[in-house]
Amino acid sequence: MSPWDIDPLHLTIRLVLALVIGGLIGFERERSGSAAGFRTHILVCIGSTLIMLLSMYGFSAFVNEPNVRMDPARLAAQVISGIGFLGAGTILRTGLSITGLTTAASLWVVAAIGLAIGAGFYYPAVLATWIVIISLWVLSKLEKRMVKRKSNYIMQIQADNEYGILNSISDVFEKKRIVVTQLSVKEEINEENKELHLTLSLRFPQRSMIMSTVEELRQLPAVRRVSIE
Repeated sequence: MSPWDIDPLHLTIRLVLALVIGGLIGFERERSGSAAGFRTHILVCIGSTLIMLLSMYGFSAFVNEPNVRMDPARLAAQVISGIGFLGAGTILRTGLSITGLTTAASLWVVAAIGLAIGAGFYYPAVLATWIVIISLWVLSKLEKRMVKRKSNYIMQIQADNEYGILNSISDVFEKKRIVVTQLSVKEEINEENKELHLTLSLRFPQRSMIMSTVEELRQLPAVRRVSIE
């Protein structure tokens, strides 16, 4: 058999393997409530496998033509760049927090695994699948445990709307390595001056830093009131 030909059995094996592997990774994303879940990952994996098969074997009838140059990577290369559009649709920004990056990355990896399956690169495809599943499932649990230790706190800050006040507040957080996960700013105008009402969701590296941070913010000349819960 020519290297440019493939029998129906191997075609079936590769597409079914893409179904199984895409489903395994998609199932984990489905459990996490991600925008791209079980069916999406299956479709991406099967689609990239089919494109790889088409790129390698779909033009075998023209291999002996004098003016034809076979390039098995020509269609596969477009999958890597094209999957970015689908991945971008899963990324959402709410305030200062961004979600969907892991799902976008998993779609990109599933596409790469599908290409590997389509090329008959079975061992790396299966090994990569297990690595991805371990990364998404096991490391996700480990990450959640670490986040619990660094619980989020809601801080309310009332300050005069003076030039540079937001930068001064931000400097306090940066110095103490406090992560701002969400921020809401409301401006209030009264007869005397303009005031800012800030609502922040903060993640402290250590709980012992909470009171010192509050005291440091209260020392800023424009800050009128600080509360945290």
